[in-house]
Amino acid sequence: MPVDLLLVLLVILVLVVMWRGPKTLPKLGEALGRGVREARSEASKAQGEIKSRMGGDEPTKPGDDPPA
Repeated sequence: MPVDLLLVLLVILVLVVMWRGPKTLPKLGEALGRGVREARSEASKAQGEIKSRMGGDEPTKPGDDPPA
């Protein structure tokens, strides 16, 4: 299964390079990275909010250690 996913991603990468050209790849990578960071940030905010509503303590920030 993971091999199929890698093959599909490789084919998509080749098509993007042919369509947009190799000079635009860094810009596309930056945009993708920003999107992933933003999605992770929003997911951690939502997770903290859910924990606080379920009776937990204050929402934790990403990277904080859980209380002992």
